[in-house]
Amino acid sequence: MRKLLPGRDEMVMMNTWGDRSQDSKVNEKFSLLEVEKAAQLGITHFQIDDGWQQGKSPNSALAKGSFENIWSNPDYWTPDPLKYPNGLRPIVDKGKKLGVEICLWFNPSVQNDYADWEKDAQALITLYKTYGIRTFKIDGLAIPTKQAEINLRKLFDHVLEGSNNNVVFNLDATAGRRSGYHTFNEYGNIFLENRYTDWQNYYPYWTLRNLWLLSKYVPAEKLQIEFLNKWRNVNKYGKDVFAPANYSFEYLFAITMAAQPLAWFEGTGLPAEAFGLAKVINTYRKIQHDFHKGTILPIGDEPSGRSWTGFQSIHKGQGYLLVFREKTLKQQTSIKTWLPQKIKVKLTKILGNGNNMEQVTGPDGILTVQLPRENDYVLYQYKIAGSDKLK
Repeated sequence: MRKLLPGRDEMVMMNTWGDRSQDSKVNEKFSLLEVEKAAQLGITHFQIDDGWQQGKSPNSALAKGSFENIWSNPDYWTPDPLKYPNGLRPIVDKGKKLGVEICLWFNPSVQNDYADWEKDAQALITLYKTYGIRTFKIDGLAIPTKQAEINLRKLFDHVLEGSNNNVVFNLDATAGRRSGYHTFNEYGNIFLENRYTDWQNYYPYWTLRNLWLLSKYVPAEKLQIEFLNKWRNVNKYGKDVFAPANYSFEYLFAITMAAQPLAWFEGTGLPAEAFGLAKVINTYRKIQHDFHKGTILPIGDEPSGRSWTGFQSIHKGQGYLLVFREKTLKQQTSIKTWLPQKIKVKLTKILGNGNNMEQVTGPDGILTVQLPRENDYVLYQYKIAGSDKLK
């Protein structure tokens, strides 16, 4: 329904909303600094969430607005002249200079089953034509009727037509009756969940488990999966062994690799040590599309915080294995894969820990994997003996 194009659909996105400043910091100066930090980290897309626009939403920390009757203010979807006196051009230009694509948040006008869909669509097309912005997080949807669904589809189709199919929609599925796994799949990816350290509802193994469970039924590469600033709100977790602070920043990023990674934090809020992740992200980006071209399925046990678990990306004769050792004393495991039995497999490490190796698969495609530490991972590229050479 939607071909995954590397220049359009692959992304490592940063969105600052995860640090809970809402729209209180959003302005030109902040955005320029965030783009710089995004580039330092290896991020490909920086998304300005709610607050860039002149209109105010119900989630604003500055003034309570509404998602209804948006078009009573014809300037609702123009950049706030107080926050962005030069429009979005300085941000877009800075992004182009540093290799970071600028993206925006958008909320269609919800009343009367999206009766104003044409105006919403034109606002998006105008932003695309004015600034070249092509990736939009679509938030606040409520789809109570078939007519609402029809009008939303008209909105999305009109924007794709007006942008020569270049626009990508991050469809927020975090609440309410919205599009999700089984509808609107042709428009982009799914912004899956909101998790925050502020309320201790971000646990790395919860995020890994959600992706693992869904990946058997939903293409993992169509889901945006978050990793957070593990240095925030450390004290709120107390001595919890599964607290984010007990994992490396690299491990948190690795959880997102089978999907579209979402850096759910302010880059300006990271400590200096966090930017060591840039080398990992840049290596990942080189194989990201190849990884995502395969059929991605879960392997190992369901993530529990104490499991051996992971994902396999299946190509013809080759692919990738992403294996996690959670907080378990077992340094080695026999893990079931989707490989045939009794075949010779060569595994070459791309990222993480673990050794290059060759093995013959056992029953159920079993492979033996070792990782030296708890809460560790390895990403292998594998090749079945006798298949075509690795690209």
